[in-house]
Amino acid sequence: MLFLGMLSIGAGIVVIAKPAHSLPTLAVITGIFVLVDGLVRIALAVGGPVEERGLVAVLGVLDVVVGTLLVRHPARGVEFVALLIGIWLIAAGLLRVLAAAFVEGPLVWRVVTGLALAIAGIVIVADPNIGYATLALITGIGLIAYGLAAVIAELDRQYLHSASTPPA
Repeated sequence: MLFLGMLSIGAGIVVIAKPAHSLPTLAVITGIFVLVDGLVRIALAVGGPVEERGLVAVLGVLDVVVGTLLVRHPARGVEFVALLIGIWLIAAGLLRVLAAAFVEGPLVWRVVTGLALAIAGIVIVADPNIGYATLALITGIGLIAYGLAAVIAELDRQYLHSASTPPA
C-alpha cells in the first residue's frame, strides 16, 4: 500500500504539473496507475495477507478494466476519458468505504480515502464536458488525496499500531 500510495501521489503531481499536455497523456498516465493498482490488488487478493479478499479482488478487476481502456483508447475525447475516470473514482471510493466496515485497522483513513475518491468522481461524472484542464486538476487532486491517505494509513498500520502492541 505504501508503494501504491507513493505511485498515486506521483501520478497526481504529474497530471497537475503538466495540465497543458494532451488528453491522451492524461488518460495514459492515469490508466497506467489504475492498471498497476489493479494488478497489485489482484495479486494481494490471490496470495497476499488481506482480510477481505472479495472486495480487494473486485476493485482489482475494476482497476484493470478501466486502466486498460484508458491506456488502449486515450484519444476518445474528454467525455469518454472523464466518464471512465469518474466512474472508476466513484466505484473505488465506495468500495474503500465499504471495506472499512469489514477490515481491521485505521478506519478513519480508509473512509477519508474512499470519500475523497468518490467526491472527485461525482464532480467529474456530474459534468463530463468539464474541459480538459478541469479534468486534469480534479483527477490530479483525487490521485494525490488517495495517495496521501494510503501512505498515512500504511504508516499508521505499520508503525503506530505495531508500536502500541505489547510484546508477548
